[in-house]
Amino acid sequence: MKRFLGTAFGNYSIDRNRPDLAGTSRLSPHLHFGEISPRQIWHAVRQYAEKNGVTTWRTSQFLAEVGWREFSYHLLFHYPDLATKNFDARFDRFEWNAPDERMLAAWRMGRTGYPVVDAGMRELWTTGYMHNRVRMVVASFLVKHLLTDWRVGEDWFWDTLCDADAANNAASWQWVAGCGADAAPYFRVFNPVLQGEKFDSAGAYVRRWAPELARLPDRYVHRPWEAPTPPRDYPAPIVDHASAREETLARYGILKSGKKTFVDLASTNPLYFLKCCSNSDF
Repeated sequence: MKRFLGTAFGNYSIDRNRPDLAGTSRLSPHLHFGEISPRQIWHAVRQYAEKNGVTTWRTSQFLAEVGWREFSYHLLFHYPDLATKNFDARFDRFEWNAPDERMLAAWRMGRTGYPVVDAGMRELWTTGYMHNRVRMVVASFLVKHLLTDWRVGEDWFWDTLCDADAANNAASWQWVAGCGADAAPYFRVFNPVLQGEKFDSAGAYVRRWAPELARLPDRYVHRPWEAPTPPRDYPAPIVDHASAREETLARYGILKSGKKTFVDLASTNPLYFLKCCSNSDF
C-alpha cells in the first residue's frame, strides 16, 4: 500500500488501463485474503491525499474501484446465487453456443490469435494474475466472440486467479456478459485489436507474454496476420472479429423484444452506493 501511494498512485487514473506499466496497486490478493481491509485502504488514501495536497479527482478513481469491490459484496449478500444464476433473468433464454473444447483450450492457453487476449491468458496461467483492463478484454472475447456462457469463464478465473473473489469474480463476469447489475451497454463488444493498440501501443505487454511476436514492428504486433511475414509459430485468429460481433449483436438483439425484468436496485444502485461512501466514514 505504501509503495503504491509513493509511486503509481499519482498517475493511477491515467496508467491504470496500461498493462505494460506497473500502474495499479496489486492489492487485490491481499484484500481477498484479508491481509488489508477496504477501510484501511480508504483512510490511507484520504490521509495521503490530505498530507500531500493531492486533488480529489486524483483519489476518486482509485477509491471508486474500492467502492465497486464492496458493491460486488453487497450484490452477493442479496443474491447468493450470483456465480451461477443470471442477475437479469432475461438472459436465461439467451442462446449460448455449445461448449467447443478446441476453442476453449485456445482461449485458456492463450492461442486465440489475438495478441492481447493471448498475452493476458498466458500471464494468468503463469502468474495467477492478470491486469484488469485485459481481464475485461479476455472475458468479452470468451462471451461475445466465442458466445460461451459466462459461467465457463467465471469457473476458469476462480481456478486460476490468485485474487479469485466470490463476489468480484461473479459480478464482473456478469457485467461483461451484460446480465449483471448496471451492465450497460450490455451490447458492447470489445475489439481485441483496438484495445491492444490503445492500451499497449508499443506492444511491450504482448511481447513479454507472447514472445513469438517480439520481432514484429509495432504496427503489426496487435495484428500479426497482416505482417508481410507472419510468425510461423503464432496461430491465426480462431474467429473473425467482424463476423463474431455481428452474430453476437444479433443474439443480443433478441433480448430487446422480451419484457424487461431488471430488479429495481434503488439503494443498491452503484452510483448511489459510491455517493454514500464518499459522504461517510468508510
